[in-house]
Amino acid sequence: MGVAHTTLLTMKPSVISAARPLFSLLFLILIVLVPPVLTDESFFIPEQTLQRMEQQFGKEARTRLLAWQHLIRTTVDSEQTKLERVNRFMNTNAFIADTDHWQQEDYWATPIEFIASRGGDCEDFAIAKFFTLLKMGVDEHRLALTYVKAVHLNQAHMVLTYYPVPGAEPLVLDNLIDAIKPSSQRTDLVPVYSLNGSGLWLAKQRGKGKQIGNNNRLKRWRELLDRISSETP
Repeated sequence: MGVAHTTLLTMKPSVISAARPLFSLLFLILIVLVPPVLTDESFFIPEQTLQRMEQQFGKEARTRLLAWQHLIRTTVDSEQTKLERVNRFMNTNAFIADTDHWQQEDYWATPIEFIASRGGDCEDFAIAKFFTLLKMGVDEHRLALTYVKAVHLNQAHMVLTYYPVPGAEPLVLDNLIDAIKPSSQRTDLVPVYSLNGSGLWLAKQRGKGKQIGNNNRLKRWRELLDRISSETP
């Protein structure tokens, strides 16, 4: 996105998604052509799941999912490199509102559903990045799904945040821009609360927060975990 980073913040997600298809196929080809050094042989997408996604979303769904599998199973030493690869891979997908994509007001897609269908809303982008980085060995406690207010869009938005060390200023992985920046540089985002594997948290400055307990979103989170576990071993 280079020079376009600033202007994209003022655009609607539907405008942003228009540019995605131009880069998607090329990026998937690069993922497959890069010489692999495989390490996590335990992760694979069952053939039954691949067939089901192919039937539902077309033959390209299998290609996209196998590219994702390859990404997870390829050795990367640096966590920064993992963040960059995952963020870039996921951001090739299109923004699609839940009402258009799933005919529901608020649906949390699994990473497989998101990648196979080549799109989703901001929550789907963040969730797919979260679980992909977990599969690549990033510590769960360094990651959080963070609800923010996108100032320029004047609407609620979700991003993935990464904490290099506990209490540090987080890095922000966002579908609105491809650059991964410290939260202090994302003045266009106002944090509201964060969700990780341990519960729901009210976001404050620099990653500190107060746990606010269960609510409907935490219930949806648990339902999402159940659906993810049914898709992969």
